[in-house]
Amino acid sequence: MGLKVSSSLLCLTILLAVSSIVSAVNITRVLEKYPEFSTMMELLAKTELTPIINKRQTITVLALSNDAIGSISSRPEEELKNILMNHVILDYFDELKLKALKEKSTLLTTLYQSTGLGQQQNGFLNCTKSNGKIYFGSGVKGAPQTAEYITTVFRNPYNLSVVQISMPIVAPGLGSPVKVPPPPPMSSPPAPSPKKGAATPAPGPAEEEDYADAPPGAAPETAPASAPSDDSPAPAPDKSGKKKMAAADEAEPPSSASNAGLSFGAVLVLGFVASFVGSKMV
Repeated sequence: MGLKVSSSLLCLTILLAVSSIVSAVNITRVLEKYPEFSTMMELLAKTELTPIINKRQTITVLALSNDAIGSISSRPEEELKNILMNHVILDYFDELKLKALKEKSTLLTTLYQSTGLGQQQNGFLNCTKSNGKIYFGSGVKGAPQTAEYITTVFRNPYNLSVVQISMPIVAPGLGSPVKVPPPPPMSSPPAPSPKKGAATPAPGPAEEEDYADAPPGAAPETAPASAPSDDSPAPAPDKSGKKKMAAADEAEPPSSASNAGLSFGAVLVLGFVASFVGSKMV
């Protein structure tokens, strides 16, 4: 009976040991798979935070890319260690859990708070939801919430989560704050290419209707400048034009036939007068 109990206890011990090894947190093994976080992995090792993080069973690391962490990487080692401890949350959070937070602002406990050195809540982080986005900042009252959630890099539910944020969080009293990087400059639109020739404007709706009604090749008719009204009387005929024409007919010189008739009559008259005079003389 005692042998069976001992065997059961041994199997249980081995099972617990195996399960603890499987579920153990190892931040180095996780970050080494992502070259963009190599600087942060090196700084965690330099400040001797790696073994402290790996001893935790449930943890969330707010990771910074190589470009983002460059603004604090050259700070004194003790200051850098305190800042990095404020990027380690003593709870499990991934994208689903962050978006499921019901409160607009939630206070989160960090590894720095566990040292007993925290003052005025600078060992806490404030997680804020605004306009569909998630921001992190120091829990100190009035501290800016400027570190934006980007993505969940790695998740081992309820043990380890690595969440990427946009910039470092420096709580008051732990160092000088990091300025928010300016937005990237907007590129100016390219200049339009020169036109080779003026484009013929397309006909408007009214012109298209005129062309549709007109026969092919015919230009659209233009309306008269002013059309006479139906009520206005018709213009009277111009009598001065007829008078001028009559006067012109009266003043027209005689033709050659009328001149010949007059000459023949004059000869007859003269002959008659001469014959009459001659008879009187006889």
